Amino acid sequence: MKNAVEIKNIRKVYKVGDEKVIALNDVSLEIKAGEICCFLGTSGSGKSTLLNLMAGLEKPTRGTIKINGKNVEKMNEKKLAKFRQEHIGFIFQSYNLLPSLTALENVSLPLTFRGIKKKVREQISMDMLEAVGLKKYICHKPTQMSGGQQQRVGIARAFVSKPPIIFADEPTGNLDSKTTHEVMQLMLKIAKENQQTLVIVTHDKSIAEYADKIVYILDGNIEKIEEK
Repeated sequence: MKNAVEIKNIRKVYKVGDEKVIALNDVSLEIKAGEICCFLGTSGSGKSTLLNLMAGLEKPTRGTIKINGKNVEKMNEKKLAKFRQEHIGFIFQSYNLLPSLTALENVSLPLTFRGIKKKVREQISMDMLEAVGLKKYICHKPTQMSGGQQQRVGIARAFVSKPPIIFADEPTGNLDSKTTHEVMQLMLKIAKENQQTLVIVTHDKSIAEYADKIVYILDGNIEKIEEK
């Protein structure tokens, strides 16, 4: 099985005043295509920094990051934006839905950026909302939905264009335990059905249990890796 992600000797240093803060220190990792991988660590461990580097949202101080065979650290902003549109979906802890748009319009956004015609993208988005159990809420705006429903909209938006890789940053951080279980089961089901790679960042060990591979991160280093 080919690798969806290849990280080699990644180091990330931030300058805070006159001090240097090492967020990641010589991290190397491979994630196979179709794998459910979890980065597990406490706040400040470097796990979210690693996700941001993989997504091209930040540049490493040194090292290489390949996503689907492409070096993201070498891309300029224009190429990165196009690459993310075609290869990556995002799920956020705070949902990041646009408040002025309906559920259908929020889910349609990735398809809009790809230039898909309105009638086609609305049908695809409606099918996706039905798949996450929100058929009755297509015309609702975020303020008219619960946290769990908003996160389902976020999941539908991330998966709607069927990107090869989904990055989920603390995707259940704002949800109760019952809704957390439902949301995790939903993400895994869709990812497995579409043979997508799912990378989850969390501090919650119970979330990590859903993964095929758990990468423990501590003080900017990979402490250990567990594979099921």
